[in-house]
Amino acid sequence: MKTERTDILIIGAGPAGSVAAAMLRQQGRKVLIVEREQFPRFSIGESLLPQSMDYIEAAGLLQDVVQAGFQYKNGAAFVRGERTTEFDFRDKFSQGWGTTYQVQRADFDHVLAKGAERMGAEVRYRHEVLSAEPGDTPRVTVRSPEGEEYVIEADFMLDASGFGRLLPRLLKLESPSNFPVRGAIFTHVRDHIPHDAGFDRNKILITTHPEHVDVWYWTIPFSNGCCSLGVVAEMDFLNRYQGTDLERLQAIVGEDPNLTRLLKNAEWAVLPVRQITGYSANVSSLWGPGYALLGNAGEFLDPVFSSGVTIAFKSAQLASECLRRHYAGETVDWEADYSVPLRGGVQTFRRFVESWYAGGFQKIIFHPDPQPDIRRMICSILAGYAWDKKNPYVADTQRRLQVLEQLCSG
Repeated sequence: MKTERTDILIIGAGPAGSVAAAMLRQQGRKVLIVEREQFPRFSIGESLLPQSMDYIEAAGLLQDVVQAGFQYKNGAAFVRGERTTEFDFRDKFSQGWGTTYQVQRADFDHVLAKGAERMGAEVRYRHEVLSAEPGDTPRVTVRSPEGEEYVIEADFMLDASGFGRLLPRLLKLESPSNFPVRGAIFTHVRDHIPHDAGFDRNKILITTHPEHVDVWYWTIPFSNGCCSLGVVAEMDFLNRYQGTDLERLQAIVGEDPNLTRLLKNAEWAVLPVRQITGYSANVSSLWGPGYALLGNAGEFLDPVFSSGVTIAFKSAQLASECLRRHYAGETVDWEADYSVPLRGGVQTFRRFVESWYAGGFQKIIFHPDPQPDIRRMICSILAGYAWDKKNPYVADTQRRLQVLEQLCSG
């Protein structure tokens, strides 16, 4: 088979892969991305966090994103029954961006990939990796759209294959997530929400089921008059509902009075209704000889705080910095310099996710008399700043969250 050579091979042209490619091109590296799908292609994870804008800007892709015309986003609104609260991401503890976008991922991912190409990365769509060999000179075997198989050798490879989790499967790195098996049913609707309905299109709306604290809905408005609408619950709950996926989603949404009111004029299923199950994932290691795992290829927690793309970008930034140091002749400790810092922020998100499903975090955000300083610290994490050690709720997440839950439960 024909053998090609590149500096950095990236598997997957999604957000992690494209941002890593752009950052590495800034360093002068030769970058080749192989992507199994043809872009644009549908993906979930449509509400970005402001922290992600720092990485987009650092990668030289900010203008590409700004000019794409996505829906502006400045915060998050939460509703449970009669209780409501809002977080404005501009009023937060951490320094940095306080606004971002809500995006159709097919378009957003394509914008980033085209931006990486503009900066000199090569992207090959519909090229599928069949096998991988880690090591000092990692190699993969790839099949082209025409069926031709060839080999790519690289100095280093980054797995940004997302939910495909290519290297974890091929190298048997997968380990079980400690989260219960949850599923999501979702679609896009043309929402026709009236302007006087009290719905802020600049914020994601997260609604807790009126009877079940661990069941929630997302409503993500886009700039084209549509919303992404979905429900997340453990499979036992979702399996109670009969009929098509559309009928099941409509039945569950119909159990919440506020969503029923907002969506009374909606045209359903602008996109086919989809269901995903058991998406939470983990791995035994985020790196190995000649490779590192980026974003969802390494670990995916849960969609409730929209952390997926931010974690993907953070992994791209950390990996790119490790490779910059490597090419500068420095010794890189991938565990200390990549895995530990990445997992630190993921662990912060994880504890907030666990508190959300147990109900404690909901008691915090709906508390009638919040302390402004603490609320700004919480807001920073909801805005994606889970690596800001100056924030006490990042530096000591577990203890401080437990104390706050107890105070708000009193």
